[in-house]
Amino acid sequence: MRHRRGPDQGNPVGTLDDLVAEIRTDGGAATAHVTDVTDPDQVQQLIDSAIDEHGRIDHLINNAGLMLFSDWEDRAVDDWNLMITNTIRGYLHAISAVLPHMLDRNAGHILNMSSVAGIRVGASSGVYSATKFFIRAVTDSLRQEVGTAHNIQISTISPGVIDTGWADKVGNEQGRRTARHLDEQAISADTVAGAVLYALAQPADVTVNDVVIHPTAQTW
Repeated sequence: MRHRRGPDQGNPVGTLDDLVAEIRTDGGAATAHVTDVTDPDQVQQLIDSAIDEHGRIDHLINNAGLMLFSDWEDRAVDDWNLMITNTIRGYLHAISAVLPHMLDRNAGHILNMSSVAGIRVGASSGVYSATKFFIRAVTDSLRQEVGTAHNIQISTISPGVIDTGWADKVGNEQGRRTARHLDEQAISADTVAGAVLYALAQPADVTVNDVVIHPTAQTW
């Protein structure tokens, strides 16, 4: 899925196509669908297409989101709304779309990517942290309501700084400087993917509730 940022933002279609080709070359089955997670109809179409093409959905990984730095004095309302719309609404739309399928099967795994910012708040990132605290609250609620009653595994992965090129996409100069400084400590996306795979690899009677993973040098 793709978050909504603008015509030149999100995951490029070419990158998705390359990933699909790589998976197929290695013997796997894959399809890619560019989806605006802020549009519930598009998200539902994605879920329905996945079920039609692959038979069932075993895992949903929610990972759409934006990290936009600003001070409260900046009153960066547009940036706040972008983060809220992509992360909060995006996660809810995906959960709503896949949940009936998993409830019918009494099986499945919903993994929500959060952040260490959902545990500790830093300066100039209050709204971003708020969206990550939201993710933790939703995940805990899901675990209590559908995890135990319907055998659905509910997990959170909370990474620190990851080397994804995100720092260069920060809109304002002050935020970009802060992001580039943090990026010097970043761990690789493959490292975080290893934590995700660990959570997904557990048998149905085991749930990894939360994994916090960050650079050893990161102090927050």
